[in-house]
Amino acid sequence: MTLQQLKYIIKIAECGSITEAANRLFISQPSLSAAVKEIEGEFQIEIFSRQPTGVALTPDGSEFLSYARQVIEQAELMRERYTGEKPSKRLCSISTQHYSFAVDAFIELLLGLNVDEYEFTLRETRTQEIIDDVKNLRSEIGVIYLSDFNEKVIKKLLKENQLQFSFLFEANAHVFISRKHPLSGKNIVTLEDLKDYPFLAFEQGSYNSFYFSEEILSTVIRKKTIYVSDRATLFNLLIGLNGYTICSGFLGGDISGGDIISVPLLTDEKMRVGFIVNNNTRLSPEGKEYILKLKRIIKKHGYNIT
Repeated sequence: MTLQQLKYIIKIAECGSITEAANRLFISQPSLSAAVKEIEGEFQIEIFSRQPTGVALTPDGSEFLSYARQVIEQAELMRERYTGEKPSKRLCSISTQHYSFAVDAFIELLLGLNVDEYEFTLRETRTQEIIDDVKNLRSEIGVIYLSDFNEKVIKKLLKENQLQFSFLFEANAHVFISRKHPLSGKNIVTLEDLKDYPFLAFEQGSYNSFYFSEEILSTVIRKKTIYVSDRATLFNLLIGLNGYTICSGFLGGDISGGDIISVPLLTDEKMRVGFIVNNNTRLSPEGKEYILKLKRIIKKHGYNIT
C-alpha cells in the first residue's frame, strides 16, 4: 500500500467513475484499475462494485475510504509540521435538496475559509441522489427533510445504507408564490384556494416516488403540475404563470430579487429538516464547520435548533 494508491481510491470515490478519476489524475484507466486491484488484493476486500453509471463503494470500501482519508490527512500534517510544505487544497462536498439556507451556509463557509486553495462542491439534486452521494462518500453531508408520510420509508433506506439522520428544525408548511399572485394578500392559504393554479415541483427522475418528493402533500391530486429540475426555473415559472410550490417557508438570501413571497399553508403536515452523514467515516473540519453555519443561519431566521 502506498499513499499514492490511497489518493487514487479517494479520487475514484469522489468521481464515482474510474474513467473520470483517471482523466483528473492524468493517468491511464488501465493503470488506475490495476492500482485498485493491487490494493484490493493486499487487503482481501472489494472496494468498488461496478454500476451502470460507474462504480460505487461496497460496505468494505466505505470503511476503507474512511481510513484512507485519515492516513492522507495525517501524512499531510506531518509534511506541514516538519518540512513547512503547504497543506493540499481543502476539499468538501455537500449534497442538498433545493434549500436557500443550505446555499447561504455554503457561502458563509467559503467566506470564512483561511486557506490559499480549495475545491468545494455544492450539489442541489434529487433525494435519491443525495442519499447515494453520502452513501458513496461523494458528499460528506446531505440535507433532506422527513415528514409523517415519508419518514418510515426514508429512514429504512438510510439504515440500509449505514447513514444517520440528524434533526435540525421543524417547519410548518408554506407556499412560495409571486408577490403579484392573486393570493399574495392572504395571511394563510388553503389547498382549495390553490386548486386552479399550476403546482411546481422538483422532478425526481427514475425515483419519482411520492416518498422522494421534496414537497409535502405530494399525493394530493392537482389539475396542473409542472416538474422542474432547478430553483431558477421554478421561480421564473412561479412569477410567469402565477404558480406555487409547497416548502418550509424559509426565504434565505435575496430570492428572485424579492419577487417571491412565502405564505403559510393551512395543513397539519410539517417538515423536519436535517442532515445525513455516513456512519463509516468522520467529518472533515470543513464539514463540521458547514453544520455550524447551517445551524447559525437557521437560528438567525427564528427557528429552534436542537
